[in-house]
Amino acid sequence: MTTAIPALHRRQEHQRSAGVRAPAIDTWLVGTALLLLVLGVLMVFSASISIADRQMGQPTYYLLRQSTYVLLGLLLAGITALLPLRLWQKAAAMLLMCGFCLLVLVLIPGIGRAVNGSYRWIMLGVVNLQVSELVKLFVVIYLADYLVRRGDEVRSSARGFFKPMLLLSLLGVLLMLEPDFGATVVMVATALGMMFLGGARLWQFLALIMLVLASLAALAVFSPYRLQRLTGFLDPWADPFNSGFQLTQALIAFGRGEWFGVGLGGSIQKLFYLPEAHTDFVFAVLAEELGLVGAVSVIALFTVMIWRAFAIGRLAERAGQAFAAYLAYGLGLWIGLQAYINIGVNMGVLPTKGLTLPLMSYGGSSIVVMCIAVALLQRVYHEAKEHASSARSQGRGS
Repeated sequence: MTTAIPALHRRQEHQRSAGVRAPAIDTWLVGTALLLLVLGVLMVFSASISIADRQMGQPTYYLLRQSTYVLLGLLLAGITALLPLRLWQKAAAMLLMCGFCLLVLVLIPGIGRAVNGSYRWIMLGVVNLQVSELVKLFVVIYLADYLVRRGDEVRSSARGFFKPMLLLSLLGVLLMLEPDFGATVVMVATALGMMFLGGARLWQFLALIMLVLASLAALAVFSPYRLQRLTGFLDPWADPFNSGFQLTQALIAFGRGEWFGVGLGGSIQKLFYLPEAHTDFVFAVLAEELGLVGAVSVIALFTVMIWRAFAIGRLAERAGQAFAAYLAYGLGLWIGLQAYINIGVNMGVLPTKGLTLPLMSYGGSSIVVMCIAVALLQRVYHEAKEHASSARSQGRGS
């Protein structure tokens, strides 16, 4: 009997060490994402209630659809969080090829759906798939894998640096044919940030930045409507009823909000004054209804999310998980760039780009893809923590 007890304890300890551990959850990351989702649903309802009543005869139309998108996003996020990162790494090249195919399909009449003159959506029954949202995710996954496979080449030769940039330029051309200038800017900026973190030489990095800036400037100058957007951004009050209309209405919303806002649901600008109030300019409505305090709180929430993304990347890097680290850094760059560009556009700091506010703006593709991105960050955190726990267990055993 006495000899059986130590053996039983040893067997139980072995089962605990060999069994499935409870998932490690980054409460800061998950909590911040859930807060942004809940606040986004409230603001979409508030910003869309009038236009939904006029267009659909149903004030809760956009609320119901946004809630459905959030539930679908959470479901897919739960599935994503269970998938090992090695599966994503193996599928990186295939995902990028799928992105190319989708960008070609969206340009084919009858498959791609035009909204406001832009072919950015593919009809999937009752919902529309915005291809650029998926492409941005696929680019981050592909570059994370590329930096693991070709990291030495990236750091030692120009060839390793410019090969993925050539692929991205082809993606950028397809995106500009839609046209989707905002998605192109975010994708290229995220890719450049990842390559810089991957150890690309400074002169290569700076040369490519200059080339990209020159290309974007040329596109803006030689495209009349983009040039109009740029000049309207510089002085929206010069033409407040035409090119500067959207921005002046957004600025009026910020001015009305003052410190604590006019109250949830009390916005005047959303009443057919501010175009795209529930999509690209939902932050302006939030600033009007919740004031400076609400706007700063949202900026703080995104800052926390970006901090956690880079902290998770650093944790994975210390665990020797290079793909996971680059993936976390890339996702943090992408979410941060898109969020701050959207906020800058709403505040008149940047030209209008047509980008959604992550986890908050109305749109199924954006909500679902961003939920998947957060789930990937959570998966990186879980695997890094699991690796650290295994290392500690082996240390105790030895």
